[in-house]
Amino acid sequence: MKRGTDISGARVLITGAGSGIGRLMALDAAARGAAEIIIWDLSADSGEAVQAELTARGTAARAFALNVGDADQVEAAAAPVGPIDVLINCAGIVTGKKLLENDEEAIRRVFEVNTFALYWTTRAFLPGMIERDRGSVVTIASAAGLTGVARQTDYSASKWAAVGFTESLRGELRADGSHVNTLAVCPFYINTGMFAGVQTKFPRLLPILEETDVSTRVLDAVESGREQLVMPSLVRWVPGARLLPTRAFDKVMDFLGVNQTMDHFTGRTGRGQQRRARGSAARARQVAGTR
Repeated sequence: MKRGTDISGARVLITGAGSGIGRLMALDAAARGAAEIIIWDLSADSGEAVQAELTARGTAARAFALNVGDADQVEAAAAPVGPIDVLINCAGIVTGKKLLENDEEAIRRVFEVNTFALYWTTRAFLPGMIERDRGSVVTIASAAGLTGVARQTDYSASKWAAVGFTESLRGELRADGSHVNTLAVCPFYINTGMFAGVQTKFPRLLPILEETDVSTRVLDAVESGREQLVMPSLVRWVPGARLLPTRAFDKVMDFLGVNQTMDHFTGRTGRGQQRRARGSAARARQVAGTR
């Protein structure tokens, strides 16, 4: 039996779909003939804007504003959604600060969105997939989930947890004989603006990835039934490099410039980001209905 999930005719839910690759995957899923696309985003304005793009293209879409790191909000928002064929956990945040420069609230927020949200969304929709014995659970993790990166003690650790979550879930489903598929996506930096300012020492070996290419490859992987998607190809060698002594491994990472990538990190800035932050804060404890 095919383990992949055809996007055509599928009901697809994407968290963090109000911007970045979440939005692009929503548009791509529509182009592939998805029956309905559910948009979950912290910003009601961003989610509704993507919904408008989808409906203008003739695809059924609904947008919900919620904090996916809040289990109660996820449970409330999941109820009116119904069964889902493809769940794409794409929502993510980063602080880009050193451990001693970060604060408790920010660290907790990173884990709530990047890690705990995986549990709440998957627990909400996995039972229906298991009952139908089909579907895909996708986790947008990171190459930082395969190796630690300076100024990412929170982000990298949260993505290590995301990789472990997906691998363990895959093991559970395999042991139960389920045909529900899981996919862990581990990309290097993507030019979505979330990591604005990051630099790469060897752009040919470790390029900053184009968001449209990443979006396309993720949905291709969903349809083909892949369990892991690592980009670019050099990152695939990281687990093997761990066979080296720790100091030698660290020297390899330093030679590649991995721990200097965040030296000029700025993240998203500008008025649009400020408006998004203000609107998000005002709605952080609310779940918006269908728009």
